[in-house]
Amino acid sequence: MPSPVVIARILGRYRIVLMKVSDYFAELYVAGRFADAGWNVYFPRRDRGFDFIASRPTTGGLQLLRPVQVKGKYPTPDKGDKDVYGYIGDLTELHPEMVLAIPFFSSASLGIPACIAYLPFSLVRKHSRGFKCEPTTFRGGTPKPRRDYAKFFDEAGLKLVEQPDWHMLTVGNAA
Repeated sequence: MPSPVVIARILGRYRIVLMKVSDYFAELYVAGRFADAGWNVYFPRRDRGFDFIASRPTTGGLQLLRPVQVKGKYPTPDKGDKDVYGYIGDLTELHPEMVLAIPFFSSASLGIPACIAYLPFSLVRKHSRGFKCEPTTFRGGTPKPRRDYAKFFDEAGLKLVEQPDWHMLTVGNAA
């Protein structure tokens, strides 16, 4: 299928067509990142909690299991700068070994996340509107990992998910 820009040019109109990115796209994108890193990904028959379960064999022959919830962040073009930025809201299911995956999109991106945070439940806090975890800053329409949280982002963050002590990691003890 041609990209939205190609479709616009075929129609004879020279304008950029912005595509709407859905939560389902974010879930599949994050699942793809897990699969690319060697994880097996299982989707539930009904999406009423975890978006998917990731598994991977350990050196001892056991399976490492991580339930994953994906919460995409999609800024509007008029979103202002923020010192702390992330997810605030409900989590439909909780588990000590869970991964809260937050793909952060920029105001200018055409569908690819600027960065993805992979966060253990130990970094999620109670909030008046449910839960919160704000591992980025937001400047000029672009999210950027906060210094102390940088190790939980992208490939390095996905590598941390493999650690046996995943459920106990904090910004201070993650290596």
